[in-house]
Amino acid sequence: MTFIAEEIAAQPECWRRAIELAATVRGLPEPGERVAVVGCGTSLFMAQAYAALRESSGRGETDAFPASEFPYRRRYDRVVAICRSGTTTEVVELLRGLPHPTVALTGDVATPITQAAGAVIDLGFADERSVVQTRFATTALTLLRAHLDRTLPETGEPGPGVAPVSPDLPGQAEAALAAPLPAGATDRTRFTFLGAGWTVGIAHEAALKVREASASWTESYPAMEYRHGPISVTDEHSLVWFLVAPPPGLAEEVERTGALVVLPELDPVAELIRVQRLAVELAAAKGLDPDHPRNLSRSVILR
Repeated sequence: MTFIAEEIAAQPECWRRAIELAATVRGLPEPGERVAVVGCGTSLFMAQAYAALRESSGRGETDAFPASEFPYRRRYDRVVAICRSGTTTEVVELLRGLPHPTVALTGDVATPITQAAGAVIDLGFADERSVVQTRFATTALTLLRAHLDRTLPETGEPGPGVAPVSPDLPGQAEAALAAPLPAGATDRTRFTFLGAGWTVGIAHEAALKVREASASWTESYPAMEYRHGPISVTDEHSLVWFLVAPPPGLAEEVERTGALVVLPELDPVAELIRVQRLAVELAAAKGLDPDHPRNLSRSVILR
């Protein structure tokens, strides 16, 4: 079995531990704070999901940036960094130079990020051997969602975008591991993932996972933007996977192109597990090693 397959399978237990940990961690944003969330690659997409979720739920203005593109002229009450390795150059250098309070979520506290960040949350139990991230990313997002559950929004009422962590979320992860993949999915050669609101970040991560692990042609969009050009390349070779319920009429419009349409059955992050499994299946069908994609390393360290 590959490392990535083992790590995908470990997500239900990792999520349980993250939900428990959310009750005790310190340093995460408080309601009303103006917050920036940074990361690179997969961690950036988790940052985007969390930022959209936090702001839409009324807990405070929240932006997400690649660590290399942080707007230094803006003022924030707190900066949150997500970094599995704890060594990514852009993240560590950013944290060292910021005047704001900072907190980092990492899979390895024996790394430079521990000295660079003001506070560190240890997610070592979700660290990975595979180059391709799966359980660390979803565990970090689960912890952040669980922390939102424990903080009241500024208004005292959650906004329409809130997506609390329900007690059965680890159970949904187990369901995602047990459910069959969509029939015919591994026969497709083009893969499009669509989200809305906070799940746009999840859609971007889904596309990246399939691209990294299986060297497949992938793309991702906000669902309503898909009509504005991208749908023109969709055909009988395509799979279009919605990470959230589609806008009225869009799924039917996509089906008319001949594409295989997949509708969500679970929480969007649990749905991502199904995509991770598809990525591994596609890699196996191509004879690829999903643990070691070409041109990639576990951490980007600039010399």
